[in-house]
Amino acid sequence: MIVILGDQLSRDISSLQGADPNHDVIVMAEVMGEATYVPHHPKKIILILSAMRKFAAQLRDQGWRVLYTELDDPDTSHTLTGEILRRAAETGITDVCITEPTEWRVIDALTDLPLRVDMRPDTRFIASHAEFETWAKGRKALRMEYFYREMRRKTGLLMQGDDPEGGQWNFDHDNRKGPPKSVAYAGPRQFTPDTVTQSVIQLVQDRFGDNFGRATPFWFATDRVQALEAMDHFMRYALPSFGDYQDAMLNENAFLYHSFLAPYINIGLLSPREVCDAAQAEWQRGHAPINAVEGFIRQIIGWREYVRGIYFLKGRDYTASNHLGHTRDLPALYWGAPTRMNCMAKSIQQTRDDAYAHHIQRLMVTGNFALLAGIDPHQVHEWYLSVYADAFEWVEAPNTIGMSQFADGGVIASKPYVSSGAYINRMSDYCKSCHYRVKDRTGDRACPFNALYWGFLDRHRDKFAGNPRMAQMYRTFAKISDQDQQDTLEQAQKIWAMLDAGDRL
Repeated sequence: MIVILGDQLSRDISSLQGADPNHDVIVMAEVMGEATYVPHHPKKIILILSAMRKFAAQLRDQGWRVLYTELDDPDTSHTLTGEILRRAAETGITDVCITEPTEWRVIDALTDLPLRVDMRPDTRFIASHAEFETWAKGRKALRMEYFYREMRRKTGLLMQGDDPEGGQWNFDHDNRKGPPKSVAYAGPRQFTPDTVTQSVIQLVQDRFGDNFGRATPFWFATDRVQALEAMDHFMRYALPSFGDYQDAMLNENAFLYHSFLAPYINIGLLSPREVCDAAQAEWQRGHAPINAVEGFIRQIIGWREYVRGIYFLKGRDYTASNHLGHTRDLPALYWGAPTRMNCMAKSIQQTRDDAYAHHIQRLMVTGNFALLAGIDPHQVHEWYLSVYADAFEWVEAPNTIGMSQFADGGVIASKPYVSSGAYINRMSDYCKSCHYRVKDRTGDRACPFNALYWGFLDRHRDKFAGNPRMAQMYRTFAKISDQDQQDTLEQAQKIWAMLDAGDRL
């Protein structure tokens, strides 16, 4: 019995290697246990279920026997392990082959099955667990940059012998431009739902209509052919400007020059290597500059591989990390309650509409606010896991627990990624139409990020005052008059009290 999960929709998956359609049976299952362990965005559920159904149909067309459980099947057990056991009883099969799941909870559940389970490595990733562990062993700091260089050497991407193309490993300094005046890109390739997807949309609206997020309009790719079209569309029309504006944010443009390929890579419709090869080819043809191509490839073979390594290296308890002792509940504004903070409203609005926000919106707007506000990192983790179409725990948890919330105490980041409103103002046009004044620290119209930033630094002075990357901020605050310091910290206390009371901010 070959079990294929909803994020393993690839003919190259290791569980299918060497399999025989004349003797082996494929089991796939849509189950409420997977659909409800967090309140997933409706578009995320639609994407996965549609892609699963289409993949199963393709396997049948290729001669495979596929035992498929739909979500509303009257005989379903509602859990993945329950469906495996049900199919084992039906067929008499006692041997199960599966590619290693990407989340600890699923690995543990399958390990406990009273069947013989052959759990194979997930060869879609470039670095194996053993390779990452070898790289990490004995290092005082597990910084992505050095791991990324190893991945460049291993893959040969953007390499000239042992040296990086262009004479340097990354071009970050070229990739931090503020918001452009206009965007010459219409956004990701969109697809009209076919009959399979339309059926799933109706199912999800009926079953998950109360979940945060809008099910329609639904335009995602849901099979490999469409995903390849989406990739080609990005490479042709957006990649050349991706690098310049990858950190920028705009009120009226959710995507700028971003790819929206992560959901398709993460469920198996695209392979990370083929996407990187396509980007490199654009540079080789002179169609895209090296800063754009290198920045894009780094997100995939650098950051994506690195966070997966961290997730498995740190183990099952990583998501419970809370180095800063933050305990405040996640405010209702994260679920769409009104807020006067335009940057938060816009980022959460597009999250609601498209199950998407790009990395700076996640890190420096919603994540930054959560960290400054002292929100329980596990609640923040579960929110990100719920609301984004590309969110699976292996990739989401290190980004949230480590990079965004500094809850792992510096495993991933050498300092907390916090900022005042000045950074958001520099990288976006959000502040121009905000109720709050981005340059004010105190007063009824002062940007909440400003007082919270200094309040955060004051609250955690014992942890960060000696950090070389943060010492300057403490020196800057010390130059402010005693009265201004007091007023700013009182403003922060007022905002924290508003959050505790559930008041609109």
